[in-house]
Amino acid sequence: MKILEKSAGALTNFEVLDLLRSRGAAKDSSRVMAFVSPSEYKVFDYLEETPACNQTRDIVNKFVDECKKFDLAKAEILNVINIRPSSAVEVYTIVEECESRLEEKNDEFIEAITRMLPPHPSQKEEPNQETDEGHGQETAE
Repeated sequence: MKILEKSAGALTNFEVLDLLRSRGAAKDSSRVMAFVSPSEYKVFDYLEETPACNQTRDIVNKFVDECKKFDLAKAEILNVINIRPSSAVEVYTIVEECESRLEEKNDEFIEAITRMLPPHPSQKEEPNQETDEGHGQETAE
């Protein structure tokens, strides 16, 4: 790999995960054969447990375009993509002076996040667990 431009900017977790996948990182037994260092595998394993594992380049690009109407800084957009907040409380921790900057657009912004960015891998499992618990309560009564 050749470095074309040193420190061109911050990368999203998806971009790092995509790079590691392109270099051969995977969750299988052939790890030994890939040209990926052990530390890169640790990063890969971590990123596979974040929202980045369900994102695509198209999703990220569309979300960045959607964020233009909210007048957010690049770092704020990057953090939203990486963290994928789903509530106002989480957005307030990412967007500086959120209340004054987003005003009435806060709900619209959260809706855009939940509509466009895939949920965290652990969030996909939670509704099934709630459903199972609900069925258990129905049969117990």
